[in-house]
Amino acid sequence: MHIPDGYLSPATCATLYAASAPFWYIALQRVKRLLSTRLVPLLSLFAAFSFVIMMFNLPLPGGTTGHAVGMGIAAIVLGPWASMLAISVALLIQAVFFGDGGITAFGANCFNMAIVGSLVAYWVYRAIAGRAAITATRRVVAGAVAGYAAINVAALLAAIEFGIQPLLFTDAQGTPLYAPYPLSVAIPAMMIGHLTIAGLAELVITGGVVAYLQRSDPALLKLTAPNARGVEEGLQSVAQRGGWRSLRPLFIGLALLMVLSPLGLLAAGTAWGEWAPEDFNNSQARHEIQTGSLQAPAPAQAPAGLEKLSSLWTAPIPDYAPAFMHNESFGYILSAVFGTGLIILAFFLISWVARAIRGGDPDATPASSGRSV
Repeated sequence: MHIPDGYLSPATCATLYAASAPFWYIALQRVKRLLSTRLVPLLSLFAAFSFVIMMFNLPLPGGTTGHAVGMGIAAIVLGPWASMLAISVALLIQAVFFGDGGITAFGANCFNMAIVGSLVAYWVYRAIAGRAAITATRRVVAGAVAGYAAINVAALLAAIEFGIQPLLFTDAQGTPLYAPYPLSVAIPAMMIGHLTIAGLAELVITGGVVAYLQRSDPALLKLTAPNARGVEEGLQSVAQRGGWRSLRPLFIGLALLMVLSPLGLLAAGTAWGEWAPEDFNNSQARHEIQTGSLQAPAPAQAPAGLEKLSSLWTAPIPDYAPAFMHNESFGYILSAVFGTGLIILAFFLISWVARAIRGGDPDATPASSGRSV
């Protein structure tokens, strides 16, 4: 679901950057007063969880691969606005350092997964959970359905963005310049795998983490509790339980996921719509492209615009494979650790900037209204 550079036209990329910008602005406004050191661990944790869980590639029908995103549980614990920031930072680290998702397509990837995914997960969770108690089984079901809905809506948006490219952007001969397959191919090719394997993975992860938090630390579910009265108030309440020490069990779980991340290497094939330009000139890769695209013929060569934009940015650690690390599995683990460290550093920098702008005490929080979540 990570759209690479070259699959969307510059006009499409600019439009989706513009569509994402207001949400990023509002999200920063909603949480900046709480970007103290108490909230940094929570944001870092769920951004890192999303980063690592996306490294677990899963085999999908048609010989392609996919993955869960973690947007469901991030939206449930942090609320949609903080979730947007957490997932966006994870996607930024992936794009810049690991080449997973394009720089030009960063706005599109954030719009699909971080923004729309978070909003869908939050709305579906609140609608199904209703006023059930935090520890009610209904909330586990609500979380599972929310995660499943969010990842599939995000996948559908990506499929539409792929599919409109041949309709809008072609050369003088009518040859697609960017993503080569129309909506009639892009939508079913993307959705079959997400409605089944990837969607079920997100369902299990979101519902499972909600169930775990109900037993281990239900305070982390207060933001979406029945009597939650506001985003700032809810985040402040959650942040009070979000220090590094109180989150230690969850960070230990994250560390375990890093160690297990090489399991994501077992899935063969490339995610649909993430082929490299040279794949279109390779007979075996072309066969895989055609198989994953409902047997629609693969282009004879990479579309011109795709080939031109694909080399716009060269990630220092492409495909999570450090050049100095000869063991693929250890390289994957090292990439997971490095990416998590970058995410934590990014949120400390964001917190520092927010405090500098406010010019207040680092531990300052909004004045309490006397209400509790």
